[in-house]
Amino acid sequence: MTSEPLDGHSAGGLPLLGQTLVVIGGSAGIGLATARLAREQGASVVLTGRDPERLGTAAEEAGALSTAAFDAHDAAQLERFFQQLPGPIDHVMVTAGGPSYGRLLDMDGEQARRAISDHMVLALEVARHSAGAVRPGGTLLLLGGTGARRIRPALGVAPAVTAAMPAFTASLALELAPVRVNLIAAGFVDTPLSARLLGDALDARREELRAALPIGRVVVPDDVAALAVHIMINTALTGATYDIDGGQQFVG
Repeated sequence: MTSEPLDGHSAGGLPLLGQTLVVIGGSAGIGLATARLAREQGASVVLTGRDPERLGTAAEEAGALSTAAFDAHDAAQLERFFQQLPGPIDHVMVTAGGPSYGRLLDMDGEQARRAISDHMVLALEVARHSAGAVRPGGTLLLLGGTGARRIRPALGVAPAVTAAMPAFTASLALELAPVRVNLIAAGFVDTPLSARLLGDALDARREELRAALPIGRVVVPDDVAALAVHIMINTALTGATYDIDGGQQFVG
C-alpha cells in the first residue's frame, strides 16, 4: 500500500496502479463490477460482504487482495474491519444496503429508522473510519438512486433519503477533505438485487426500459463501474452527485 498523495496518474497506463480500493458490499452487482474494473486498472482490491461463500467466489472473479465477511450495518464489526486494515487505503466504495419501500404510515419507528440507516447512517459510519484510513486525494464513493425522485405513496421514505443524499455527500466532502466524497445516483441497474426486488416482473421491466430509455438498453453494473473508476481517477471531483440511469428519470 502506498502513502503519497494521489495525482491521478501512474506509469504503465494503469491509473490505479499501487492504489487500494475497499468495497463495502462487493460480493455481487455494482460493487463486484467496480472491483473487477479497478483491478484491471492496477488497483489492489479488498472486498467485504455478509455471505462468506459468495464473497469467496467474488474475490476469485475480481482477483481480490483479501476479503472480510461481516455485516456492515453492525458498527462494532465495521470499526474492527477498518482497524485491522494493514495500512493506508486510497478508495472506499459503499454499495451495501438496498432501498426500502412501503407507505410511510404503514411503517413503525424501527422500520423507518432501518430504512434510513441502510444508506445515510452506514455512509456516516464508513466516513468516520475513512477519515483516518484514506490517503489525501482518495475517495469515499457512495451509492444512491434516481428512481425515488418522483414521489409516489408506495415509495415511502425512499424519496426523502434520495433527496437528502446529495447534500449529505457535499457536507461530508467538506468535513473529510482532502479525502474526496462523491455520490453515484443510479436508476434501474440490471443486478441480482433488482432481480430479487422485481421477481417475476424482471423481464417485463427490462423490455419496458429497452423500449423507453434514450440509450435503447438497460444500464448494467459495468456502466456504473466505469463511472466509479473515473471518479476515483479524477482527483478534481468531490462533493458531487453523478446520475447514471440511461435517461430513465425523464421517461418514467
